[in-house]
Amino acid sequence: MPETSTADLLARRARLLGPAYRLFYEEPFHPVRGEGVWLYDQKGTPWLDAYNNVVPLGHARPEVVEAIARQAAVLNTHTRYLHEGILDYAERLLATMPPELGHATFTCTGSEANDLAMRIATAHTGGTGLIVTRFAYHGVTSAIACASPSLGQYVRIGDHVRLVDAPTGDDAETGKRFADGVRAAITDLRAHGLQPAALLVDTVFSSDGVFTAPAGFLREAVEAIHAAGGVFIADEVQPGFGRTGEAFWGFQRHGVVPDMVTMGKPMGNGHPVAGLTVRPEVMQAFGQASRYFNTFGGNPVSMAAASAVLDVIQQNDLQRNALNVGNYLREKLAALGQRHAIVGEARGAGLFIGLELVADRATRAPATAQAAKVVNGLRQRQVLLSATGPDANVLKIRPPLVFQRAHADLLVERLDEVLGTL
Repeated sequence: MPETSTADLLARRARLLGPAYRLFYEEPFHPVRGEGVWLYDQKGTPWLDAYNNVVPLGHARPEVVEAIARQAAVLNTHTRYLHEGILDYAERLLATMPPELGHATFTCTGSEANDLAMRIATAHTGGTGLIVTRFAYHGVTSAIACASPSLGQYVRIGDHVRLVDAPTGDDAETGKRFADGVRAAITDLRAHGLQPAALLVDTVFSSDGVFTAPAGFLREAVEAIHAAGGVFIADEVQPGFGRTGEAFWGFQRHGVVPDMVTMGKPMGNGHPVAGLTVRPEVMQAFGQASRYFNTFGGNPVSMAAASAVLDVIQQNDLQRNALNVGNYLREKLAALGQRHAIVGEARGAGLFIGLELVADRATRAPATAQAAKVVNGLRQRQVLLSATGPDANVLKIRPPLVFQRAHADLLVERLDEVLGTL
């Protein structure tokens, strides 16, 4: 098959898909095949994928491919018929969480899961006020995009939404500072006649710049929203399924039990599976007043894919691998600071790492332009990652959970090369 030029693909994409879609990198990347931690272009060149938590088991994982094909060959329908697959998976999923979370509901995307979580929160509390962090991302539905400031300046933040600073720092006061922000948001909501319904956070604060330490800092903020009559929703779309290494779910690192847990991306290793778990008493008002139905959410093929993902994570102890390889990678990244003044801080948990790049270590002024050069420089050296944070100066490193030390060494070697060119 003749190679398709990038220019031809870009022109065709613009004509057919319109202007709203965006691409990564100054020079767009065109993979045609994936296997494990590698993506391959048309020439067969391997690219190290250090970004895709969508495939925690690596690209084209055989067990998931087989599970999808096997179930699709037998039956695929919706949840208004009885089927054991959704029940078996719900039992397994709930078993990974605190016993207080007793119900599971399934969707296709994390956006849908967060949208549904807010509907449940509103029904349970009678309030509408929502508190999120200042550069959060929680989804693209109308109800959730208005609480996702990282989508950009053209997305209007809802009148019922309050933004709080992310929990920066790594000290004994981190939790108090974050909780103080939540309490101030609660006060402001009430001053405008709004009852707080929920505090919704991504438990590694990935869009805000990756903030994971010290473990436990979420507790005081959760207590604050509960005292105000609201619920705590843990958005585990990015940190869930063992990625932090220290726990299967990001919230577990903080010793809290959410009222709801939302999940998505890695749940089906690329197959569109998402959902939420919820305390039964929190679900009651919504369940009595509403009929929830999602044509594809929880279908037998999706449940087979999700179940196969759990099998591989648990049978191969990928949570432990995330912890061990993540610690190793973070140490090697931090050591780059001895050679490159632009390296400010390597932070994160397990295989979710943020490497902050700074123009000045004393002031921590963000090195935004340099971070873009690093991301694109790595792309030129066949390593894929991205940048995050309000100033886009934090390298976001989020590889498949099957990442090994040799892959970490290659990533650091190529990063060292790029940093040396700045």
